[in-house]
Amino acid sequence: MPDIPAVEVHHLTKQYPSGKRAVDDVSFDIPRGETFALLGPNGAGKTTTVEILEGYRTRTGGDVRVLGVDPARAPRSHRERVGVVLQTSAESPNVTVAEQLRHFTTFYPRYRSIEELLAATGLEAQRNTRIAKLSGGQRRRVDVALGIIGRPEVLFLDEPTTGFDPEARRHFWDLINEVKAEGTTILLTTHYLDEAAHLADRAAVIADGKLLGIAPIDEIGGTEARTPRVRWRKQDGKHHDERTTDPVALIRNRDDPMHDLEVIRPSLEDVYLGMVGQR
Repeated sequence: MPDIPAVEVHHLTKQYPSGKRAVDDVSFDIPRGETFALLGPNGAGKTTTVEILEGYRTRTGGDVRVLGVDPARAPRSHRERVGVVLQTSAESPNVTVAEQLRHFTTFYPRYRSIEELLAATGLEAQRNTRIAKLSGGQRRRVDVALGIIGRPEVLFLDEPTTGFDPEARRHFWDLINEVKAEGTTILLTTHYLDEAAHLADRAAVIADGKLLGIAPIDEIGGTEARTPRVRWRKQDGKHHDERTTDPVALIRNRDDPMHDLEVIRPSLEDVYLGMVGQR
């Protein structure tokens, strides 16, 4: 049903016997077709949240739905509609890349061709290489290929480009944009904030298990956090720093000299560090 969000998270909590809450009353929805970035430092609760949505970890409280189904009780037919790229993967068997992909096509009623996957992930030259012989970055590309092989309706990407060089990351971004264009809903966790800015429609920031903010990617953190800053050195040598929504007007209306003038427009990284730093 198109009006139901692809992913629903309502008051999600995960508490361990020690009393530590890895996820503490987190709520968000992801509409169908959206790419949503979940951002936060190590230990923030991102991977725990994603693993609960994938059905790999049990929750303590709250309610979650993926494609209208509780992942903790999902039948196989539901899992065929969901793609997963885990933060770490188990050691692959002693098979070639092409053999591994061919094996996984048997799990899905509809799937991408092996040639399409090899081209999309830049693994054409490694098609007959045993997975045990691949570099870490190449193995990560195999993980990504396996995640999208079944043309999923929802795709979970947990730190998908770890180990990628800059060129490989750019190719990956193109691939994910193609997957999104097919209507796939994507939940992405990443430490690369430029990656989140490039791929995501919306983002949420989580720290210490709590949701600090959620908004479209160019609005996260609120208006004040995104207000440009004008910095300059006065005639007496003192430095001045002022936030303003109109840097040009501020500069034009100053009569005194403004040395070493800088206009700084906060990036997603600036906003993110400001939010997390407050914790």
